[in-house]
Amino acid sequence: ISIGTGGHKPSLESFGADQFDDDHPQERKNKMSFFNWWNSGLCSGLLLGVTVIVYVQDHVNWGVADIILTVVMASSLLIFIIGRPYYRYRMPSGSPLTPMLQVLVAAISKRKLPHPSNPADLYEVPNSQKAQGRLLCHTKKLKFLDRAAIVEEKENSFEKQDPWRLVTVTKVEEMKLVLNMIPIWLATLPFGICVAQAATFFIKQGVIMNRNIGGFLIPPASIYSLAAIGMITSVIIYEKILVPILRKATGNERGIKILQRIGIGMLFSIATMIVAALVEKKRLGAVKKDPVNGSLSMSVFWLAPQFVIIGAGDGFALVGLQEYFYDQVPDSMRSLGIAFYLSVIGAANFLSSLLITLVDHVTEKGGKSWFGKDLNSSRLDKFYWLLAIMTMANLLLFVFVAKRYSYKNVQSLAVANCNEDDHDAAGSMA
Repeated sequence: ISIGTGGHKPSLESFGADQFDDDHPQERKNKMSFFNWWNSGLCSGLLLGVTVIVYVQDHVNWGVADIILTVVMASSLLIFIIGRPYYRYRMPSGSPLTPMLQVLVAAISKRKLPHPSNPADLYEVPNSQKAQGRLLCHTKKLKFLDRAAIVEEKENSFEKQDPWRLVTVTKVEEMKLVLNMIPIWLATLPFGICVAQAATFFIKQGVIMNRNIGGFLIPPASIYSLAAIGMITSVIIYEKILVPILRKATGNERGIKILQRIGIGMLFSIATMIVAALVEKKRLGAVKKDPVNGSLSMSVFWLAPQFVIIGAGDGFALVGLQEYFYDQVPDSMRSLGIAFYLSVIGAANFLSSLLITLVDHVTEKGGKSWFGKDLNSSRLDKFYWLLAIMTMANLLLFVFVAKRYSYKNVQSLAVANCNEDDHDAAGSMA
């Protein structure tokens, strides 16, 4: 499953977004909506999985559920293959890592050269040549890398230049894009840790609470459907109501900048941890009054707010992260860009386990661990408060980094017309 998911998940999403033409105004707008509807579709599938399929597993048998899933996957593969003649394909242009290595090697080899006062003196693909892909405008950050585009011998033709000695401004800017993503990637990990709790501790809490509705017992995994509902609802509200209003207010095609959308999602994660801490405190109070049936006296729907809030936060932050890592990487690395997004979730799950181990070790030394033999002897409420405080502090760091972030600026005119004013305008549109 891991191999199959790792193969199709980054590629399929970026392939879907590639069906839109960035140079066509209407298609560019549609592309901005693509990630919203993509995630609505994913959550709809998740909703069916944790309700219908889980019901079949519990009340029929696992074999029937597996057969249903196999038929569904085979049908989706058939539909995908049928559509092959109608897809738009982008021809690969070699390894996306080689140009970055060339930039580093060229910049280091020319580290002693003076930086040109005029960025127009840096090398770019001549107008007489056809560029592969879109050209990027020069930015003032990470100036050390600009040395890779310094022309040493103007009398020699550019065609004879060694690509490991002289690279274009576009390649330099692509390298800057990747380096600028590292702080953003790191700043989103605490949000991912909060998201990880929904699929772990939130579910465990639901298992020991009252899951009866009339004569029907809700399967534990089905509780997660509330997060899917929250995400679908937030995405639809954002796409159909907020974006049109924000476009008029800000003049931004997206409504708001991508990083602003991610920041809003982080606010939801803070609210989730606060609500989760309060609910868990109440549950532990009920257990203290009645150690045997105290937890069962509370309906599982006490957990509904925290599931819905984290789902709504996913509609902002996770969708925003997908769009960010797809849009802001070099054009040749878009599949890797989606992989970068997935790595946030994967790394955050590992960090969540590491944090639990660390907190367990520290609190045990203090007298009593926050993680006992079961949830009734644990203090998950304190752990949730810790996550809320960590996420608050991290949000301040994220805002600091986001304010200084330079968005990708694609040239729409000749190289000579590409300047910092154009860059500022492009940044406002992203």
